[in-house]
Amino acid sequence: MAPSAAPSRIVIENAAIATVDANDTEYASGYVVVADNKIESIGAGQAPAGLENVVRRVDGTGHLVTPGLINTHHHFYQWITRGLATDHNLFNWLVALYPTWARIDEQMARVAAQGSLAMMARGGVTTAMDHHYVYPKGSGDLSGAIIGAASEMGVRFTLARGSMDRSEKDGGLPPDFAVETLEGALAATEETVRKHHDASFGAMTQVAVAPCSPFSVSTELMRQGAELARRLGVRLHTHGSETVEEEKFCHELFGMGPTDYFESTGWLGEDVWMAHCVHMNDSDIAAFARTGTGVAHCPSSNARLAAGIARVPDMLKAGVPVGLGVDGTASNESGELHTELRNALLINRLGVHREAALNARQALRLGTAGGARVLGRAAEIGSLEPGKLADLVLWKIDGIGHSSIADPVTAIVFGAAAPVTLSLVNGKPVVEDGRLLHADEDAIARDARQEAQRLARIAAEA
Repeated sequence: MAPSAAPSRIVIENAAIATVDANDTEYASGYVVVADNKIESIGAGQAPAGLENVVRRVDGTGHLVTPGLINTHHHFYQWITRGLATDHNLFNWLVALYPTWARIDEQMARVAAQGSLAMMARGGVTTAMDHHYVYPKGSGDLSGAIIGAASEMGVRFTLARGSMDRSEKDGGLPPDFAVETLEGALAATEETVRKHHDASFGAMTQVAVAPCSPFSVSTELMRQGAELARRLGVRLHTHGSETVEEEKFCHELFGMGPTDYFESTGWLGEDVWMAHCVHMNDSDIAAFARTGTGVAHCPSSNARLAAGIARVPDMLKAGVPVGLGVDGTASNESGELHTELRNALLINRLGVHREAALNARQALRLGTAGGARVLGRAAEIGSLEPGKLADLVLWKIDGIGHSSIADPVTAIVFGAAAPVTLSLVNGKPVVEDGRLLHADEDAIARDARQEAQRLARIAAEA
């Protein structure tokens, strides 16, 4: 039997390092050795001598190395409907935009995904997630287009294959022509899982089952969606407890609050994560903690739609898994995750815990290890440790925006968005000196503008 080839190694030295491991280990000046797609070693000082097959050495002087950022909630298609309905709450915003969203097609979905992914990747995201739930009849292979865009960009990706079957005629918010049937949604979701989900260690593409929300999905779709996900061995995702209007809707329609409703339909568990979870009482938080149900905290979107302040400090204290989400860029026009690190910290300090709500390292953990746990991938990503996948970011912190901040983690969380000198995903460079390596940013910007204008014309004519 022929010996296996020696691994190719990338060595990063002379950098500050925040590992975000269980002990929050940090090095003021240290090294990371990447062997093929995994972290081989990490520590203080210089890298071990005598390393073989080193294909690249990076001088990290003036930089901080962290795990790559992990986005746990997004709607890529909204990249081409940014800047609309800017003074609406959630329900009015949805009513205003659903008629436009319901006219997207495969080309629009592909270009919008490229724009969303480009913005996140150049800002330090190495694992992206998209909750796509609008599948108009005759619109083409939307899931395939989104997954293809992520693969081309080189980022790790989870598609939460969403669905809606409760339209206006059934008391929901989406137009009647914008939803699927119960049977159609379940069949298409199963097909997407079987075609695209990779359950192996180091998978670049995974799929979750993700009916949209209690007010756009029937109880039967919620219940059968949970059963489908567990039969296929994949995770479950939906929106939960986002606004007071949603809570009122659940009480009027189901005779119970959102958390009790989710539990009644099989939607609490270690394989489930919910977006937002703004309006949670003590018993709701206890239920999430008891069952291991995760939360995607989206502070910028929650503020944009005046939804409220999620009780993140209380969730963390109770043991609830919490990660960060960009949310769709029709409710967070910046579209990148650094904003969420900063806003998670700042907005939560406006709540009852004030200055003790979150600190810089807790915010970084939300965006890295917390996100990995929420996506069910804590054994693979989210911290810098030997044996984990080489998804990491080298942030430049010696420039004008950060050089006078002594603590590196404080610099990237409290400060402006730090430039990304190098981003590795699966051990491969995706960003160099702030530029994407596998995509033309100018072409994406041009295409996104054209598709946004085309969608606006189609919606206006309709």
